[in-house]
Amino acid sequence: MKAKLVIVGGGQAAVSLVSKLKNNCYEGDISIICGEPYLPYQRPPLSKSYLLNKIEMARLFLKPQSFYDENNINIRVSTKATSIDRQKKCLNLGSEKLYYENLVLATGSVPNHLPRNVTKGINSIFSIRKIDDVLALKEKFTKAKSVLVVGGGYIGLEAAAVCVKKGLKVKLVESGERILQRVACKETSAYLEKIHRSHGVEICDNLTVSSMQSKDQKVITTFSNKTSYESDFVISGIGINPDTSLANKAGLKVENGIWTNSQGRTSDDSIWAVGDCASFPFDNKFIRLESVGHAIDHAETIADNLSGANVSYMPKPWFWSDQYDIKLQIAGLNTGYNEVVQRITSVDSVSFWYFKSEELLAVDAINAPRDYMIGKRLIESGISPDKKTVSDTGSNLKALLT
Repeated sequence: MKAKLVIVGGGQAAVSLVSKLKNNCYEGDISIICGEPYLPYQRPPLSKSYLLNKIEMARLFLKPQSFYDENNINIRVSTKATSIDRQKKCLNLGSEKLYYENLVLATGSVPNHLPRNVTKGINSIFSIRKIDDVLALKEKFTKAKSVLVVGGGYIGLEAAAVCVKKGLKVKLVESGERILQRVACKETSAYLEKIHRSHGVEICDNLTVSSMQSKDQKVITTFSNKTSYESDFVISGIGINPDTSLANKAGLKVENGIWTNSQGRTSDDSIWAVGDCASFPFDNKFIRLESVGHAIDHAETIADNLSGANVSYMPKPWFWSDQYDIKLQIAGLNTGYNEVVQRITSVDSVSFWYFKSEELLAVDAINAPRDYMIGKRLIESGISPDKKTVSDTGSNLKALLT
């Protein structure tokens, strides 16, 4: 009898997993359970090119229906996984049961929401996590003139940039001391804040939402400093959390995500977790990564292990963000840095290099693809360049790789 593999989730990790399995000549039965009414799709373009109508919906899909048909993959859309029976190795889909030998949780993340006692049932508040979120936003864009963006992380900043391009008046509020405070150095934050302000975005730090009310089809938002702002709608970009609902109900170990070992197995040897939802060991601690690169690499490692490889996952973190004509590329993880070295190659091109003492941890490259590529290779090779060499734009960084 063929092994039965069931995957819950319809994103990058699920597709990368089955693609690698097929490359490995995996012959077991495969089912993918997607809660949304769409084939697995890319999420990064949602807050960028898709929201701007630069690409059609079809281009979001990671694979066409023919891929699943030709590879005998049973893909189920608009199907919700409700619970896991670990003893019977059964995934419950409401009243339907789907048995497995291996189950992979690729459930991704869910957006944080503003408290209900603040929003009070107002329906003009949007997240940007799903296709349907963006379809609703596009409809708002047709008549709106102003927007409030809550949250100064990458999603909030990307949404603000899109709204500016749509001709809207934009106010962005951040509860922390600066935008990107959780993920970037103050130099990167200051650079991007300057860009946004130059495009007319009003940015307010150290400001939280106290209350909201709806009046004459407008949203009146009152803030912690007692000021208020009237907008046609609100975009909430206050972070995401791993979707661990199935894992919690099944009694799996959950610690800032679904706990996994280095191979991707959860606390149940028949259940695996991949991508955004998974917490995994790295550098003597457990971490979670939220990026396309991680979803692909992690999924391919787990596919190899499902094929019998027994290998450990070694992440090579990289991320990106597009805002206006700015492309920010990030290599590495900056956790624990104590110094930032700046490298300016032109008026519109700069990179920030994160060091922990003499060790290079990460690079933020803004319109500096060469710095990004070299920095990424240095980090992956365990090479830490001299800081003076990094800041000297006359130096040849590529020579450090030889």
